[in-house]
Amino acid sequence: MEINRRDILKFALMTPLVMTACKTVENTVAATKNGVIKPKRIVKGSTVGIIAPGTNVPDPDDISKAIEVLDYFGLKYKVAASLESGTGYKSRTPAERAQDFNNMFSDGEIDAVFCIRGGYGSSQILDLIDYESVQSHPKVFLGYSDITSMHTAIFKKTGLITFHGPVLLSQFTNYTLENFNRVFFEDDEYINLNNPSQKNGLREQFHIRTIQSGIATGRLLGGNLSLISSLSGTKYQPEFVGAIVYLEDVGEAPYRIDRMLNQLKMSSILDGINGIIFGKCEDCDAGTSQSTWDLSLGEVLDNYIKPLKVPSFYGLMIGHTSNQLTLPNGCLVEINADKGNVKLKESPFA
Repeated sequence: MEINRRDILKFALMTPLVMTACKTVENTVAATKNGVIKPKRIVKGSTVGIIAPGTNVPDPDDISKAIEVLDYFGLKYKVAASLESGTGYKSRTPAERAQDFNNMFSDGEIDAVFCIRGGYGSSQILDLIDYESVQSHPKVFLGYSDITSMHTAIFKKTGLITFHGPVLLSQFTNYTLENFNRVFFEDDEYINLNNPSQKNGLREQFHIRTIQSGIATGRLLGGNLSLISSLSGTKYQPEFVGAIVYLEDVGEAPYRIDRMLNQLKMSSILDGINGIIFGKCEDCDAGTSQSTWDLSLGEVLDNYIKPLKVPSFYGLMIGHTSNQLTLPNGCLVEINADKGNVKLKESPFA
């Protein structure tokens, strides 16, 4: 093939452009290599969008209590359109609730999105969430319980770190308040998250039980067990390989905890995890099921968690507890199963 001087000159001029383009692609890949996006930190004066992705909260007294929390932290707020008005009482349509969420994430004046409560129904809006908008407008997103489905779907679809912590109608005890403030407002990357240190006589009031000794590192992923198990087999099924998994629930008899953990086992969802935390489970004793099921909650947890042979412990104050930790879902952490604590290995904020 004959190449003339003009072709050689053209190639010489194009080469730097090609190399620059390749370098840009390489840098883009490197920037998103771990697939994680971090929201900007909120500060006093930031504006919070208040939404109810599941059960609605139309009572103006409840909305007033939610605003009380934001006022305490010096945060401005904007109430979602369907929260105060809309079709239905506590069952706003999935389209309405999804629109509230999408509007808050696309609104340039909103810095964070807080859920006023959990309840039921967040899973109904997963197919209606604008994940591209979430990815291009990363913001702090906070909630727990039913909101677990959204934490899971958002991280899987976008890689955004979200926050499993109190909703705006939570009690906000001194312990909850202290840890909420540490995670969001104190500029300390390597925070240790622990149960309250308080004794009743010689016993720890907030007891931790080590299931499998050891220290492990991984991305913190999980939430409410009922919601995690309900996502099994769906396109939003969590991918826990290499993760530190945290689970919690409330008011579930041991046989129901067994059923949900068995579902995770049969779905292989927990295969390849690096560690596991099971939060303090309030009202999870046998109760009336004792006549047909004689295993305690501790025995059920041991039956499923010990065979995983990863550092694990029970009793961390997460989820449905009055004293509640705020956990950055998707953040790199280290757990010490003997001490029962979680240490952030990076800042959850950009």
